[in-house]
Amino acid sequence: MISKRSHIIHLIDTITKQSFESVALEVFKYQFTHNSLYKQFALRFGKNIDNVTSIDAIPFLPISFFKSHEIKSGKWTEEQIFRSSGTSGQIRSTHQVKNLEWYKKIAANCFEENYSNIEDWCFLCLLPSYLERTDASLVYMCEHFINQSKYASSGFYLDDFAALKKQLALNNEDGTPSILIGVSFALLDFIETGKIPLAENIHVMETGGMKGRRKEMNREALHEILQAGFMKEAIHSEYGMTELLSQAYSKGSGIFKSSKYQRIICREITDPIAEAKMHKPGIVNIIDLANLDTLSFIETADIGIKLNEDQFKITGRLDQAEIRGCNLMLNDII
Repeated sequence: MISKRSHIIHLIDTITKQSFESVALEVFKYQFTHNSLYKQFALRFGKNIDNVTSIDAIPFLPISFFKSHEIKSGKWTEEQIFRSSGTSGQIRSTHQVKNLEWYKKIAANCFEENYSNIEDWCFLCLLPSYLERTDASLVYMCEHFINQSKYASSGFYLDDFAALKKQLALNNEDGTPSILIGVSFALLDFIETGKIPLAENIHVMETGGMKGRRKEMNREALHEILQAGFMKEAIHSEYGMTELLSQAYSKGSGIFKSSKYQRIICREITDPIAEAKMHKPGIVNIIDLANLDTLSFIETADIGIKLNEDQFKITGRLDQAEIRGCNLMLNDII
């Protein structure tokens, strides 16, 4: 028997490590029944799909489907459509959001799981390429955090580096708990105006992405430059994407802790059915239970290493030429 959506929402709201697998199986049954696209995919590429008793047997839909199809479980009208940034000429991913209050709740819970109450932080956001758009999930999340913060100085900084420097200096001086969150290229542009020493009460959090503004670099190289520019021992990171409603955070060394709504499974690059060994690189597959109304089982285009049940690192992007085994042609699924 398929559980009702309201019951599954309650299960997700009260999720624990112990209950994660059973809830994920309930979500799989719900989405297999109510998402015809995913059902077609699962029937074709899943094994023993009529008797899935373990999350290891759940098929993960390639993330590229969010570029070519509307992904919905059930019939409903979205309150918002989030779109990926992309560069000029690229097809952008879209994610229909049934309930924005649910998204804000998930985002807040993910943050507070790793830090503390949102209201106790001053958020200084440097997201120029995103702020120029109205459909970026990252901007929506940061706007929610700014609105919840008790500090009036929380806000967005498009390219006003002088004002940002001034506010950071004030927060340095009075010890205000702060997070400077920015897209990678903007943080690099900022420190090129001169070193900006930050005290322990201010964390620098990069969200990745050069967006064609700078040459891509790995996270280790990026953090090394940012550590020197801000004179910080560690750079924090946020791992999120248009296709996911929850986020993972890192407090340094590029080691991310998955949220309570997530489970990371790395699969072999040359065999996307086989699970990669712990501490060995593989294709990052993510279970995101927050995606109940769209799809919770996603094969990303990231390469990563699973360190333990809760922690992982992202080491690069998948080269499409490396894909073997389940080489899905989008035209095969209507």
